[in-house]
Amino acid sequence: MTGSVSKKSFSLPQDVAERLEREPNASAYVVDTIRTRMRAEDLDAELARRGMTVTAEGQARARAHRAQVEQEWSPGRRAALRDRSRRAAADMLDGPGSQAPAA
Repeated sequence: MTGSVSKKSFSLPQDVAERLEREPNASAYVVDTIRTRMRAEDLDAELARRGMTVTAEGQARARAHRAQVEQEWSPGRRAALRDRSRRAAADMLDGPGSQAPAA
């Protein structure tokens, strides 16, 4: 982490605390996880701004479709589509030519 930081204290369920204890850098793990969630929230907000609302039902349909595709497509084809989708999402949020974050 670079720049200004703020120290926080959290009470965690035992399973979460045990998971963090296995991380060599728990702070970096938490930051990465929260930033991933922030990107998802930003994408949801951008989609809503464009008139598209993400629903639990829509997510369930998308997951079911993805599972079907994963069975039918080769790993290489899935990877190419995932990369193209990440670039498109980054372009939507940051403008053309931006880099999508690594997953």
